[in-house]
Amino acid sequence: MRKMESVEFSRYLSMLTLSVHVVFATVGVGVPLFIMIAHWLGLKRGDQQYILMAKRWARGYVISVAVGVVTGTAIALQLALLWPKFMEMAGQVVALPLFMETFAFFFEAIFLGIYLYTWNRFKNPKHHFYLLIPVALGAGMSALFITSVNAFMNTPQGFALVDGKLTNIQPLLAMFNPAMPTKVAHVLTSAYMTAAFVLASIAAFHLLRGSRSSYHRKGLALTMKIGLVFSIATALVGDLSGKFLAEYQPEKLAAAEWHFETEGEAPLILFGTLTETNEVKYAIKIPYALSFLVHSNFSGEVKGLNDIPKENHPPLVIHYLFDAMVTIGIGLTVLSLAYVMGLRRNWRFIQNKLFRMLLVASGPLAMLAIQAGWWFTEVGRQPWILNGLMKTKDAATTSPHVWLMFIAFAVLYLILMIGTGVVLTRMFKKNPAELEMEKRGIAL
Repeated sequence: MRKMESVEFSRYLSMLTLSVHVVFATVGVGVPLFIMIAHWLGLKRGDQQYILMAKRWARGYVISVAVGVVTGTAIALQLALLWPKFMEMAGQVVALPLFMETFAFFFEAIFLGIYLYTWNRFKNPKHHFYLLIPVALGAGMSALFITSVNAFMNTPQGFALVDGKLTNIQPLLAMFNPAMPTKVAHVLTSAYMTAAFVLASIAAFHLLRGSRSSYHRKGLALTMKIGLVFSIATALVGDLSGKFLAEYQPEKLAAAEWHFETEGEAPLILFGTLTETNEVKYAIKIPYALSFLVHSNFSGEVKGLNDIPKENHPPLVIHYLFDAMVTIGIGLTVLSLAYVMGLRRNWRFIQNKLFRMLLVASGPLAMLAIQAGWWFTEVGRQPWILNGLMKTKDAATTSPHVWLMFIAFAVLYLILMIGTGVVLTRMFKKNPAELEMEKRGIAL
């Protein structure tokens, strides 16, 4: 196998692993907040349906945590096997956040285990609820530490470069790099938003199938309200991310917007196609919007790709990933706003079949937006693995057997995904909420 084939298969395998892991990582970060809110509402209102909601969500959450451990371990393994030169160069820098992420995960897992196995064992029910606080904090801290590694790859700092080696390393300065605030904020808000729509789609699915239980109506109302809050928060953080890219990675922003000429009053380009001569066709152009996104004024100058060395241009395909992420995000914001307003004003259309079908689709769409966002992040950093310091082609293994690893891990992930789906389906299909409420004497 030629060197470039090893590089390409290493990239494909890393992309496959990240795509699988992000599903479970997003659930792992987002769902604990909803378990905690449902449990709190149950205690505050004396409503056993919310308590049961927290309990059932926690059961499903455990499955995602277990699979997330496997895929997360695969990422750590592949960093060493597929990108040995990157780890040789930057391993000392990223070691601290990787260790802290592991610590945060175990912190979360310990309290989650205690929470699951201590139902009805506290004289004061609030003490059981308090166990969820470290679970939610651990999930958030886990996201913070692992995202700081990715942020470092985009804006490396906290070291001196001597003869191609990183010396005088300052781990904390490296971890709290310029990309970290916006990346961590975006990961957290989008994870909470996605978890909200995933849980909402499950509740909407049961209502669409004819369930008349208030349990599912309460679950849908709770998750859609929180989904609206975090979809707006994600959009606000996305605006800050655009300003960050303009300052630190202008080539990525320009590629995402097919912006070739440096100019003021720059338009924002949505959709469209690109010809071989870099002519944009069939696009929606919003005048002055890109300048406003970058500078908060309509005449600010935005750097174009033609003023950036061609060898440093990211793949222009990231435009479509950016469009997918933004379009789905806007759609989900409008959908949740329509539902929340309809709920407050007793609009009947939020109960019709078509609208509930849209609610069911919101969960998969939110997860698709997360995937597009991560692909945009990783592909948009190319050709660099460590921005400005090491190119991806120079960091990869030269092993001729990467394609075998790709096949092996693809089979593993297929088994994990199918197995997870089967386990979750059987877990809840054989023990629906209505049956569990009947057993516990909870009103439907």
